[in-house]
Amino acid sequence: MAVKIRMKMMGRRHRPFFRICVTDARNPRDGRVLEEVGYYDPMVPDTDARAVLDSERINYWIGVGAKPSDRVAVLIKKYGTNGTHLEAQKNAIEKLNKGRRRIKLQTAQPKQTEQTAQAEQTEQTETAKSAKTKKKPKTKSNSNQSKDDSV
Repeated sequence: MAVKIRMKMMGRRHRPFFRICVTDARNPRDGRVLEEVGYYDPMVPDTDARAVLDSERINYWIGVGAKPSDRVAVLIKKYGTNGTHLEAQKNAIEKLNKGRRRIKLQTAQPKQTEQTAQAEQTEQTETAKSAKTKKKPKTKSNSNQSKDDSV
């Protein structure tokens, strides 16, 4: 079986995204893969932050005879185990993560004190009890029967 390390196209129109996969050479480009060993996002503004590779797994597959495609070979040369752009990649990824805003849902909600939490809990239990004890309204047939019974 001829094993290749190549890119699998993901994403959508005008927003490409590639997974770097180990696959049988006879499978189609976006077909079944043996293992995914990284990704490449060409839409990231900083060039060095575009590719993320699992160097250990890539070295294993190359060691057992997998052949990288031309474009993947360039990425391995730059960002692999002994890559030429490893420091630049590390700095670019840190810069990218620092610039992203992270929204915390917990900070948006006010913190509850123990008293308010207990009050809400008792309110919920009271509404549940009242819902259970609520009597059904008398229907026309029920009201006629009760009048007949009382006479």
